[in-house]
Amino acid sequence: MTDTTGAPGGRLPSALRTEALEQLLTERGLIDPKVIDGIVTTYETNVGPLNGAKVVAKAWTDPEYRRRLLADGTAAIKELGFSGPMGWHIVVVENTPTKHNVVVCTLCSCYPWPVLGLPPSWYKDPSYRARVVKEPRTVLSEMGLDLDEDVEITVRDSTSEVRWLVLPERPAGAEHLTEEGLVPLVTRDAMVGVAKVAAP
Repeated sequence: MTDTTGAPGGRLPSALRTEALEQLLTERGLIDPKVIDGIVTTYETNVGPLNGAKVVAKAWTDPEYRRRLLADGTAAIKELGFSGPMGWHIVVVENTPTKHNVVVCTLCSCYPWPVLGLPPSWYKDPSYRARVVKEPRTVLSEMGLDLDEDVEITVRDSTSEVRWLVLPERPAGAEHLTEEGLVPLVTRDAMVGVAKVAAP
């Protein structure tokens, strides 16, 4: 028998399997596609990296807010209306030209959902979870972030009690941008610490 799927072992890619499952459940009346779309929108847009980007942009443009954010991340984030499950205790750490923080959850995939949405697949991957602790510089380089040898790297381990959020460096060339103009620059990966914010 010939494998026509192009996937290892003849299996369909996960996206196609998910789509087929959704279609089957919809046809049988077990799920409402509008409800599913609403959930996806919530975690991709409303409860997602856009929220975290708003937090970062405000910290970049408001020194008092930045001070409060670093002193009590949970309270400062709640000021902007972002809180809830998986975000009851968020600690914010700041990246600088000489100090770099990167986040991992070595036990499972604890992640600050209210400001970053759902964790990406690589964050949950056992290889990332094990290796970033032992060889963070190498893992970051493999993910496209090369840091100078004199940059101190600190790995922050999220737990069920504490979630971490990285306040990335404001990029050069973004000094003229307003808070609203800075938001689109901030990525989820920069707030986890596996990337830097690119210049505009």
